Amino acid sequence: MAEQDKRSITIDGQEYDLTSLSENARQQVLNLRVTDQEIERLKQRLAITQTARTAYANALKAELPKLEH
Repeated sequence: MAEQDKRSITIDGQEYDLTSLSENARQQVLNLRVTDQEIERLKQRLAITQTARTAYANALKAELPKLEH
């Protein structure tokens, strides 16, 4: 995150200087940033889990007896 990004935030198209916000508003900005980071972490974990699931499904298919049609 760029330093400028840490000093301001844009909400609904309006840019706000963090130093002009109340302490409570700055805390809410911090809460949003933390939750955004957690969402990204969870997306990465989901992608890893989906990749593993695909690998397990492919391994299972390779182990199944071949059916004659």
